Amino acid sequence: MGKIALQLRATLENITNLRPLGEDFRWYLKISLVISLLRLVVKMESVSKKDSVALKGGRGSASMVQKCKLCARENSIEILSGTIKPYNAEDNEKFKTIVEFECRGLEPVDFQPQAGFAAEGVESGTVFNDINLQEKVNATGNLLSRGRHLTQEWRRSNRHPQSNNRRD
Repeated sequence: MGKIALQLRATLENITNLRPLGEDFRWYLKISLVISLLRLVVKMESVSKKDSVALKGGRGSASMVQKCKLCARENSIEILSGTIKPYNAEDNEKFKTIVEFECRGLEPVDFQPQAGFAAEGVESGTVFNDINLQEKVNATGNLLSRGRHLTQEWRRSNRHPQSNNRRD
């Protein structure tokens, strides 16, 4: 399956540098299991960069590992280091990749934003912590809201993890 990038498009009002807070930030994803050409929607799961589950046979680790009940195959998702990027005021109303995942047998199909985001005031530089993107009016006074102000899409990424060339 390879790399899959989560892209967001948002309407930012007087804020910039919208980003997940910390290495322990939890990405809430609806995951589908891909068996040959069949895609089964599994359920909502959360993954974090801090999560590390060993892969069978000593092949390293991943952020999430699940075994298929139908074929006993081990499937995984890894949050790629260095791919978590902030959404800035200059990105307003444009799709921008904010994180990339290495996917083997599991594929994210939906992102459910939760609490744990931070942003800064454009002019004041005031830091707003623990923004909940699920709320209609959040702690920052309706600077960002769900629905028409925040949309997402998933893109297959050809970018090698060590490369700085973006080819989304």
